[in-house]
This record gives sequence, structure tokens and C-alpha cells, in this order.
Amino acid sequence: MADNPNPELDVPETKGPETAAPADKPKKKGVKRRIFLAGSALLVGGGIFGVWWTDSSVKAKAKALTVGEGEHGFATWMKIAEDDTVTVYSPHIDFGQGSHTALGQMLADELDAAWDKVKVEQAPSDLAFANAALAKGFLPEMVGQTVAGLLPDAVVGMMARSMPLQITGGSSAIRFTGEVGMRKTGAAVRAALVAEAADRLGVPASELTTADSVVTHARSGKSLRYGELAAGAAERSLASDPVLKTRDQWKLIGQPVARRDIPAKVDGSAIYGIDFTLPEMRVATIAAAPVRGGKLESVDEAPALAVKGVEKVVKLDDAVIVVAKGYWPAKKGLDALSPRFSDGGHAAVSTPAIYAAQGKLIAGGKADNEGGEGDVDAAFGAAGAKLVEAEYRVPFLHHAMMEPFALTGHFKDGKLHLWGGMQDPLSTRTKAAKAAGLSVDDVIFTPMIMGGGFGRRFPDLVEIIDQVALLAKQVPYPVKLVWSREEELRHGTYRPQSLARLKGAVKDGAITALRIDYAQSGNAEGEVPFIYNLPATSRRHFAYQSNQIDGPWRSVNATQLGFYTESFMDELAAAAGADPYEFRRKHLPADSRHVKVLDEVAKRSGWGTPLPEGTGRGIAIVESFGTIVAEVIEAGVKDDGSPKVLKAFAVVDCGTTVNPLNAEAQIMGGLIMGLSSAMGEAVTLDKGAVVESNFNDYPILKLADAPPQIDVHFIHSGAKTGGIGEPGLPPASPALANALAAATGKRIRNLPVLAQAKA
Repeated sequence: MADNPNPELDVPETKGPETAAPADKPKKKGVKRRIFLAGSALLVGGGIFGVWWTDSSVKAKAKALTVGEGEHGFATWMKIAEDDTVTVYSPHIDFGQGSHTALGQMLADELDAAWDKVKVEQAPSDLAFANAALAKGFLPEMVGQTVAGLLPDAVVGMMARSMPLQITGGSSAIRFTGEVGMRKTGAAVRAALVAEAADRLGVPASELTTADSVVTHARSGKSLRYGELAAGAAERSLASDPVLKTRDQWKLIGQPVARRDIPAKVDGSAIYGIDFTLPEMRVATIAAAPVRGGKLESVDEAPALAVKGVEKVVKLDDAVIVVAKGYWPAKKGLDALSPRFSDGGHAAVSTPAIYAAQGKLIAGGKADNEGGEGDVDAAFGAAGAKLVEAEYRVPFLHHAMMEPFALTGHFKDGKLHLWGGMQDPLSTRTKAAKAAGLSVDDVIFTPMIMGGGFGRRFPDLVEIIDQVALLAKQVPYPVKLVWSREEELRHGTYRPQSLARLKGAVKDGAITALRIDYAQSGNAEGEVPFIYNLPATSRRHFAYQSNQIDGPWRSVNATQLGFYTESFMDELAAAAGADPYEFRRKHLPADSRHVKVLDEVAKRSGWGTPLPEGTGRGIAIVESFGTIVAEVIEAGVKDDGSPKVLKAFAVVDCGTTVNPLNAEAQIMGGLIMGLSSAMGEAVTLDKGAVVESNFNDYPILKLADAPPQIDVHFIHSGAKTGGIGEPGLPPASPALANALAAATGKRIRNLPVLAQAKA
């Protein structure tokens, strides 16, 4: 099975036996399926050849949108000004992950541009900036390298525009857009600049060198700046497969360059969607049906309209909106209302009921998808085999973005203009156009930086786009719709609640068979690699859907499968009477990247050395998004039964680390988020509605509970570049659970840990 390169957009719509999804539930299309459908259509009816960056119509549109007087555009993604300034256009949104700086480093390194003359800006939400490099990066993992290599780049570009594709997710910015798009663009433009300089100087191109935005001919002592060469170079065709630098030639890639986005975020000048204002703008807030699938039955508008500053009450099918001259009067007006909502027939849905239905589904034995090899049942029945069985549970998880949803819309002269932060600007336009009954050409979306996302801001699952599109058409002024923290938490698109039953056989100190049955909405088969070499394995997915909207959550299904597999590996190690680290090592391919990562984290954490009484170490290793991460957690238990994390160690093999400082921050952030979710986070349901409302009952890890020491180390294996924003998260929860089991002797199979401590 091929690994799913962007699983957070590839969640199947299925229904459980006990609870059904609402009829108007948003459709969730996987990026793989969208690429497949677009590619099939183009291959049947296309016959178009060339390279994606020389498509004349795309180049002309990109130039019109981004290139001004004294500037010269190249390959859609960059331009060079006559003063040598290089501007790189990132198709990925900035929401704190630092990819803008890293993408700039990758292009500038291949270009040999002076870093102090490089700027990175957000690409416009226009089809000319559909991310063909991302589509090209996905294709080999979908159809294999051979088939992907047969597709002309122009066809891949058309596929990206047909989808349309401009996502930020799947830890794909560096490994796909950077490697496939930015590096090749930089190298191709450098070659064009050298060719232009060779003609002007009348010398062979082989005698020219480039550095710091200058082409130099050493023998004559002559040189030309990039700004002087840009006009002529921009008229040249760019190589479709330029020669890239080797690792030893890199000057910027691999360097701890300071992120370009940080100063504005520190001094407050950065403008987020929630900060955005326009003259005469009004602010609105919303209350949707508490039960997913419910509808608005009635509401008396008068109490809200009696609040000073409130101007309008807007009723939607499943929500009520109050529009006012500011957020607080809008919120006060909303609080004054007593809307009646139906429960959509989901009043019986609860957290215990979902677990019960999932267990029943697994017991029925009819899986929707299966991966693995060998005969597990025969191994389970073999003489001398020691069987181990366990059930694990993980809850719905909220994304807990620091910036709640805020989207501004203005409908004027037949056109709808939107401003805000979404993880796919092009799809935002498409969705808004459909909701407003407009052509996509009549919708403009200005993407803005986001205060977090973690998968929550993919347009397919974001209701605020439809809400603003409808709202803006009902008022004569710009209007910003802001979701309260409570609204955002209770109407999330959560990581699925999931139940797993695991069974393993151990004989002569080794695993002879392992079966993992798990029930949830998202299918992890083909997404989360199984890294161990075992004689027989089976991993079966049982599709289950509640009334909630499940969606991508940082590292997607690797969080659940990582927790299940790596926790159970410790249980199997115990059954074999083996050390958890040595036991894992024994079942990994010899001399593999996995073994090297595991060995290094054991070494750095002091694995096997004595610990104070009441303290334990836990280890876990998970591969996701092409990156291998092993983590060791050192933890104990407080007097109240809650965990206390003392130290954390992470060793990472992502192939190439473009910016070590930022990569370290991403791994630390993922580890902390993994610990936070494992310790205290859970979205629970009662009578079909979410119980939790804010951070008072949905606790995020506090600084005082974070590990005071986090050690992050990178192994530069030279392997194909993997993701960095998400892979640091999955090993954290099993490493914590394993550490607590080592410290207390009590195995944790249900998350969050705090709920078990209080039980």
C-alpha cells in the first residue's frame, strides 16, 4: 500500500450502526482523489505538453497580479527587481510554522541570491498560483514514480488548477513545494541569468560564477548584478529539469536563518483575520445548533435588537447571527436571544454510546479496509505462543487555535470580497462562490496570516465561509463574523473519537503476530506506515461516523495509531520479559534509519541508567509524513495522581533539515501538543451536544506542567526530505503512557490521562 501523502484531506464519509451523520454534513474530499479525478479528465481530453511554469496564460496572469514597473517575473513564483530585490511568492499560508522563510531559503540558495535582498510574500488566491509543485510531489506516492514520470508538467499544472490546489497541510510545504518547486525554480532562473550574462559579456557560460545576486567572470574581472540581467533573463525559456546543487554546495539550506515573520508578530504590526478592519465595517457573532445536524426552529429577534449597537439579526437554517457596531454589543445581543433548535435526531449520541457502537462494530468483524501480511490467526493458535490482548480508547480532540475563526466579507457591485485566514485560499473562493450563488471569478479572497490552524482551517470543513458569504449579501456594509471561543470549541471538526482492540502473540522473546482493529471515521491504511518486521500482521479499519464532523488534526491518524501501536509494543515487551527499547530494536530492519533514530534517542536519554523512585522512562517511535521520530519521556506522578513530565528527548530523521532553528521549534511544538492532548484534552458528548465550552473545561498544557528540559536532535541521513510540522507529535502520547506505566506499574490504555487519574 502506498502511503497517503496528505491524509488530513482524505477522510471517508461513513456511518456507524448506531448514529447517522446529518444529511447536510460537509463533503470531505481527499486531495489524492481530487488529483486523480482532475488528472483522469485531463489525460482523456488534454494532450497538452510543455512545462507548468511556461504555460503562457498562467505566466501572463501571474505577471499581471504581481509584477510591477522595474520588476521581472519568473516561473510564477518569483520576480527580480532592477535593484536586485528578489521576491518569492509562497503558495502556503503562514500560521506559525515558518515555511515562508524555509521556502525562501531553498529558492535563494539555488538562485545564489543575497539573502538580505530576498523577500517572501503570500501568493495571491488566483488559479495562476495553483500549486503544481505540490501536485507533482504527491503523484509518485499515489501512482508510483514510473507513471508519475510520464505525466508532462503542463498536465500536472492543469491538474492543480482544476482541483484547485493551494493547500497548507500534510507537512508538504518543504518536502514537496520546496524540493519540487522552489529549488528547481531557483536553479532554472540562475541558469537563465548566467546565459543572459554570457551573451552580454561574450564569454562561455562555463566561465561564469554566481554569488550574492551577482554573475562574475573572473578572468576579465567583469560582473553583472541580477537586477541588470533580469529583463533579458525573464524572456528566456526556463529549464524544466535544471541541475540542482549538491549538499556540499548549499549556503542557505541547513542554516539557522532567523524567521522573517517573527518581528511583526512580536511588535504587533502583523494583521490577523481577527484584527482586520475596514471603514464602516460591522461585526457579527453567531450561535449554531448545539447538536450537530440540528436546525433553527424559532427565535424572537426583539431582545437582541433592543441592545445598543445591534443593527440586525440574521437567521440561517441552523444558526442565528447578530450584527452590531462592535463585537461586544453583538455578543451581548446574541446572549439576549433564546433560540430554539432541533436536535436533528441525535439526542441519543454520547461519548459512551459511541465507544459502545465502535466496540460492537469491531466485534462484528466486517472491516472496511485492511493492511498487513501473513496468517495472524495461525500464529495466534500456534503451540507455545503467549497471547496479549488490550483495548485502547482516545477521545475527540479540538484544534484549540489561539485565534478563533474571524472572516470579513463585503458584497458590492455583484462581487464578494473576503479577508481572513484559511488553509486553502483557492478552495475558499470556490466554496464562497457556491454558497453565495456567484461565479468563482466574482469572488476575491485575500489570505491573511493565521493564529493557528492544525488542520481546522481547511475550507471543505469550515462553515464560516458559507455563513459570511450568505451574511455579506444581506447587509450593505463590510461585515466581520467572529466565532466566540465557546462556539469554536463546540462546533469543531475534531480528531475522531476512536477505539482499538489489539492482539499479539509472543514466542521465544519475539512477536509472531499482531492484529490492530480500530473503529473511527478516518482510515489510516496506506497513511501511517507499520515499521516493524513481523511474520504476520493485520491492521483493520472499521468505518464509524457519529453526528460530529471529524477532520484533520495535527499529524492526523498517526496520533491514534501511534498511541495504540507503541503502547502495545511495551505490553508485548513485558510479555516477552524484554526491555522496551531492545524489544523494538529487535523487530526493526537491521541498520535501518529507524534503528539509528531509536539508538540515538536511547543514548541521549540515558536509557537504562537508574532513576529516582517513582519515576519512569517511556520510549516510542513513529514514522509519519516521510519523517521518523523517536521520543523518550521521563515522568512521575504528583500527589493528586496527575502526571509530571520531567524530561523529553526527541531524535528526528527528516532527511534534510532546511532551517534547524525552525525545525527544532516544530518538533518541540508537536511534542508539547502531543503531551497536552494525552494529559487532559477531550471533547465529550452528551445528548448529541459537546459538553466542553472553553479552556476551563478543555485544559491545554500549562507552562508549569511542560517538561523543563526538551532535547531535540536531528540525524542528517540524506534521505528524501520528509515533513517537519507534524511528525513530532505522534510519539509523545505513547512515550508518556509508557513512562507512567514504568513509574507506577499501571498501564494507561484510555486517554486523557487526567480522566483516568480522577476515575
